[in-house]
Amino acid sequence: MKFIPHPYQQYCIGRVIADPAIGLFLDMGLGKTVITLTAINDLKYNRFQVSRVLIIAPKKVAEATWTKEAEKWDHLSLLRIMPVLGSKQKRIRALNTPADVYVINRENVQWIVEYYRNAWPFDMVVIDELTSFKSHKAKRFKALSWVRKSIKRIVGLTGTPAPNGLLDLWSQVYLLDEGQRLGKRITHYRERYFDPDARDRDHVFSYAPKTGADEAIHRLIGDICISMSAKDYLQLPGLVEDIVPVALDSKAAKAYADFEKNLLVEIDDELLDAGSAAVLSGKLLQMANGAVYNEAKEPVEVHSCKLEVFQETIEKLNGSPALVFYNFKHDLSRIQAAMAKSDLKVRELKTPRDADDWNAGKIDLLLAHPASAAYGLNLQEGGNHVIWFGLNWSLELYQQANKRLHRQGQKATVFVHHLITEGTRDEDVMEALQKKGDVQDELMRSLKARIERIKKR
Repeated sequence: MKFIPHPYQQYCIGRVIADPAIGLFLDMGLGKTVITLTAINDLKYNRFQVSRVLIIAPKKVAEATWTKEAEKWDHLSLLRIMPVLGSKQKRIRALNTPADVYVINRENVQWIVEYYRNAWPFDMVVIDELTSFKSHKAKRFKALSWVRKSIKRIVGLTGTPAPNGLLDLWSQVYLLDEGQRLGKRITHYRERYFDPDARDRDHVFSYAPKTGADEAIHRLIGDICISMSAKDYLQLPGLVEDIVPVALDSKAAKAYADFEKNLLVEIDDELLDAGSAAVLSGKLLQMANGAVYNEAKEPVEVHSCKLEVFQETIEKLNGSPALVFYNFKHDLSRIQAAMAKSDLKVRELKTPRDADDWNAGKIDLLLAHPASAAYGLNLQEGGNHVIWFGLNWSLELYQQANKRLHRQGQKATVFVHHLITEGTRDEDVMEALQKKGDVQDELMRSLKARIERIKKR
């Protein structure tokens, strides 16, 4: 296929070629992959400025997306792309196979840095989903920082650079410029642009940006980061969000109320921190979905109310395929068990073949966890219905997962159906995601509100 770039794509290609470090903060569906490969091809075969390129990507993206994108376009026919995946022996064999571009999953960044040590061979590195490096404490960030001086060119790709706040930006920008713009230490960055927010006497749980910090930070990184929104450049079909209420029967409602009370009534909200809040919230979300893990980590089914509504929703689709996102493993197993009695072709998204079969119309229900399907996968050819069986608190995963269908190439209006159990933690998560603000702060606020309501009962 002949690639005819849009003007914004041509601009981005030119910037990747011209700038030794660049962040492409492009909205989902704007073609980050073909932009990057086109620039690599030019740098490699026309300008002779790079020899070996390493692409770091989420596992499922590393398995197929980059290779398929190169195969899709005529002008990229010379590029030899080698996935570096699987066992240690397979990865070493792949690294010793001649190629232009090597693609590795982000979980193996530390391994590849330790494998080469002082003999780092890649003069260009592309980080697909730069937000994977938003934690300055993560081993992958520390490993890549250690070899950063040996990298002549670096490109960071993402659609949501700061999904949970401006603090996320520091480590991502540090990998691009080694601290030139936002400082060489996270503590200095935090002190300069943020004030303590949620805290107790001994700990600070979150930070709020100082007045004017947003504008100052974006002004500082404006020369090294390109930010574009899909709505400004693409004519995408509409997206309709649908709330499907799930009413608990009296037995299930009492079970949830008792469970919530037993979990929360003993909690002193002044001692509630982000860690315990996440654990408590997770247990309540499990119960809203219909099952809870016991102390032996075995799922115990409590009710089938949401599962029944899920089956009714599938029936209403009248044969239209649906991409189904689940939250917990017991959600997956219970959905699979329930749908085993139907005539529908149901499959869990595990391999590139599953994605291909979905796009080819061979699958009726594609079951996926948002963490494994949120980035890079092109699933828009397989259908236009998304069903969220269970939500989680990550705004980034939520937005990215929905964009697997609502992206360039989709021909129909995309419908996103949310199964929301009434009177439960489901409603809090849905409200937080719709606000599109600081979801983690909302997690704490809403949980404290529930504790107060329970204490007054």
